Amino acid sequence: MILTSILLQIVQPADSAANLTAPAQKAVETMTFLDLAMKGGPILIPIAILSLMAVYIFFERLLTIQKFSKTGSNFMNQIRDNVHHGNIEAAKVLCRNTNSPVARMVQKGLMRLGKPVHDIEGAIENVGKLEVYNMEKNLGLLSSIAGLAPMFGFLGTIFGVIKIFYEIHMENSLEIGTISGGLYMKMIASAAGLLVGIIAYAGYQYLIHRIDRVVHQMELNAVEFMDLLEDPVKVH
Repeated sequence: MILTSILLQIVQPADSAANLTAPAQKAVETMTFLDLAMKGGPILIPIAILSLMAVYIFFERLLTIQKFSKTGSNFMNQIRDNVHHGNIEAAKVLCRNTNSPVARMVQKGLMRLGKPVHDIEGAIENVGKLEVYNMEKNLGLLSSIAGLAPMFGFLGTIFGVIKIFYEIHMENSLEIGTISGGLYMKMIASAAGLLVGIIAYAGYQYLIHRIDRVVHQMELNAVEFMDLLEDPVKVH
């Protein structure tokens, strides 16, 4: 009897320790990004398409704006020197060889030399408007994506709720296993739509800011060119 009591005292603590460590030894289920996408339902397909479009438009416009903003710090100085020395053709050649909105605006002004200042200014302004339009191309689509993506996410939420009620009706049960599929769909779709919308909106605002900087530089150079034409030094 004494030996049996001792054995029971040894075995019981061991069993208790095993029970305490059992939850820690339980395998942790991991979920990959693909698993989440699959649980989000078919509504993630248009959201994914919108995200790819947003990324493409952003980087395509960013590269275009960067190209438009490269005029060269010495460009207007060279134009001023050529005009003051009567080398109008050299100034035109410089404009043709410089791929920037400012160069195209100045070139149009040089082509109008001899006409009233108002006509020259109007021609430069028209070229400037065309250049701004070229920089803003497809930005409206990026802005639309920023609004459409959350709408698709909300639509996915509605589909998820419908799925929840359908599963409850079919299983006649409110257990978490019954409604988890619909919950996954509504939450993942909402998160994906909001994420794409936020990224597209942030990209749109950033590009608008970059364009505003380029437009400001264009306006400064246009004013500088018009002042050059009104300079007391004779323009041949």
